[in-house]
Amino acid sequence: MSSTFEQMRTNVGELLRGIDRYNPENLATLERYVETQARENAYDLEANLAVLKLYQFNPAFFQTSITSQILLKALTNLPHTDFTLCKCMIDQTHEERPIRQILYLGNLLETCHFQSFWQGLEENRELIDGITGFEDSVRKFICHVVGITYQNIERRLLAEMLGDQTDVQIRSWLSKYGWTENEDGQIFVYSQEENVKPKNIVEKIDFESVSSIMATSQ
Repeated sequence: MSSTFEQMRTNVGELLRGIDRYNPENLATLERYVETQARENAYDLEANLAVLKLYQFNPAFFQTSITSQILLKALTNLPHTDFTLCKCMIDQTHEERPIRQILYLGNLLETCHFQSFWQGLEENRELIDGITGFEDSVRKFICHVVGITYQNIERRLLAEMLGDQTDVQIRSWLSKYGWTENEDGQIFVYSQEENVKPKNIVEKIDFESVSSIMATSQ
């Protein structure tokens, strides 16, 4: 049996094609689709941007709760630029709580202040009520940053960056990304040199080009 999200995605996809994309009468359908994404840990950036665009065109229809869910879902797709796209479409007059808190948390994530992010999230747990899979999606982004930044990292530091994860949870992340740990609590991520791929550059110069250069130099 297909999920509600899959059932709605086809209908929403058809709705977003053509002039009906910006018909405010479709907002109710699109807003239910946002709530479905949050509930089922699914994601559709195009549809969410369409909702924000409709709010721009029709400020009276603006819904703080729906906009908050859109921003939080965008954060789950870091390091892609979805969050920046979404927040640029929100008028400053709407940046009250909880949107202001979400923008603050997003800035902490984008600037890699991970420990401060978890502290801020702990103080605002109600923000992610109903956002299935939010925290683990953020942890995937943090592991992505660790993977491109570190060769070795202390287990204690990694645990803090991932939101004070338990030993069992840390081992699960190490297994997922193929990282290893030694007896001293140092986690070997991988050598950055392994990411450097040599590239052969071949330049082809035809005879006409060479002859014209030689003629010019004479």
